[in-house]
Amino acid sequence: MPIRICVAKEIREGEQRVALVPDVVKRLLTLGVSVSIESGAGEAAGHADSDFIGADIVSNTDDLYASADILFTVNPPTQSQTAKLKPGSVLIGYLNPYSDIERFKALQDQNISAFSVEMIPRISRAQAMDALSSQASIAGYKAVLIASTLLGKFFPMLTTAAGTVRPSKVLIIGAGVAGLQAIATARRLGAIVEGYDVRAAVKDQVESLGAKFVDIDIKAEGTGGYARELTDDERAQQQAILAKHVAAADVVITTAAIPGRPSPKIITTEMVEGMKGGSVIVDLAAEGGGNCALTKAGETVLHQRVKIYGPLNVPSTVSGHASELYAKNLLNLVTLMIKEGALNIDLEDQILKDSLITHQGEIVNAQIKAKIAGGAQ
Repeated sequence: MPIRICVAKEIREGEQRVALVPDVVKRLLTLGVSVSIESGAGEAAGHADSDFIGADIVSNTDDLYASADILFTVNPPTQSQTAKLKPGSVLIGYLNPYSDIERFKALQDQNISAFSVEMIPRISRAQAMDALSSQASIAGYKAVLIASTLLGKFFPMLTTAAGTVRPSKVLIIGAGVAGLQAIATARRLGAIVEGYDVRAAVKDQVESLGAKFVDIDIKAEGTGGYARELTDDERAQQQAILAKHVAAADVVITTAAIPGRPSPKIITTEMVEGMKGGSVIVDLAAEGGGNCALTKAGETVLHQRVKIYGPLNVPSTVSGHASELYAKNLLNLVTLMIKEGALNIDLEDQILKDSLITHQGEIVNAQIKAKIAGGAQ
């Protein structure tokens, strides 16, 4: 029997993405596997059951889980969903590895090989599998569109019979994948854009997109493409300089999020109070507590005429392309472990080794193992 790759309908409230799209089904079939998808799984992303040519459409969710040799998912499975997986199967998706350790104990007990896409190393060979980057790019793009709808001004300069409208000023805090895409999108819309990051190495990238780099003379390069935590003195220096740029901006978009850690607080209440009335902050780090002291996840806060919005699950709002890119990420990852139609998890491969959390009844990821051990003390 060929390896069966299955995709169930996502049950998280508001989730519109799906872990598989029709074009990727065709490419999976060339690996010598079979594909099953739950009826209606692709509806919110614009795909009818009939679009998944070559895949078996399954209406019974329990049957789907029980038959899966490999399960693709967007969101982490619930406890009841995990219980339906057959022992020895493979789970691939977002698993929130730093926030729900009990999930991995359950997967360990069921002898599930669980791959967390958040743990895929940020190395050149893994770029085509980097789901964090593909979804962050979408979030950065959409954040600018959200800001443009909240702001009571045009982004571009306009010359009209009634007079000239000045372009909006946009400040992007964080020049990772999301931040760079936000810079590019704001520039396309005609805004005057500044970009800031504590990693001085990204200055050239910011400027290559037509934005001005806000340089505060702090170099805080960390590991894995993320910034290290600032010292108290560095944070005070950062806020003193940033306050002037925040005050001048019509829109501030913050993107400084680090997986497994609370989002760093960059914009203080005092900085918000120094902004012009009608200004907007879109905080993409809301799920981690936000980069702004006033952010409330999933809500819009109005503070002294400034709107602070902390959107959740932004990639889901661009479900078609988000699903397409994510499905291709999973395709490229699973291709590493399927050889001539058979499952072969090579633990010498850095990408597989780093992203594998549970395997053969054990917690095999060193970071998660240490976190579990620390919690038990």
